[in-house]
Amino acid sequence: MEVLHHFSKISALICEPSRSKMLWFLLDGKAYTASEIAAFADISITATSNHLSKLLEAEMLKVEIQGRHRYYTFANAEVAYVIESLAQLSKINRSEREIKPVGIKFCRTCYDHLAGFVGVQLVEALEKKDMVKKSGNIYLVTNKGWEWFENFGIKKENYNTIRRPLTRQCLDWSERKPHLAGQLGADWLMSMFHKKWFKKVQFSRELVLTARGRKEIYELLGVVL
Repeated sequence: MEVLHHFSKISALICEPSRSKMLWFLLDGKAYTASEIAAFADISITATSNHLSKLLEAEMLKVEIQGRHRYYTFANAEVAYVIESLAQLSKINRSEREIKPVGIKFCRTCYDHLAGFVGVQLVEALEKKDMVKKSGNIYLVTNKGWEWFENFGIKKENYNTIRRPLTRQCLDWSERKPHLAGQLGADWLMSMFHKKWFKKVQFSRELVLTARGRKEIYELLGVVL
């Protein structure tokens, strides 16, 4: 019964309206002050501080102190996966999904990896080319895949001692299909930023796909975006 009690407590923490807005805001993987979180959630600083205290106590968030400022972010990637997955319960009109998505549904960050239509299209292309394979709730990277990822400076031996899961299938809330998460997903997105495939949109998780990104994605994966 202790597990059930803990589950109920965590569920209640996430589903309270103001806290759910705060957690959604933190999905871009950045750390924010209480005042920035309060502005997004449209609640007072006092209320925000109370909510943050509860989330810290439940080990869903962590705080880093720099000078006079306290910065809040997710305690770990698992929290981000849960918040992103909960959006699956939101109502998405079928006719809207049949049209090519735009904005945050087209391309965005999910914590520290690529999500949205673009994220799903890329991982599906990797699957078709036998570079990754689904296995349970993860992706297995094939030898062919590791050779391909070297285009991004990503090498298999770099992950021999990592603690974080190498890969994970993170269910995309807008596409209803998985995209690539885990340490590999994070490193891949960082490399794509270095290649200038995407530009960040200020104060948003939305990413803009550049002309260079479209061209090189087509050349490497045959995906037209």
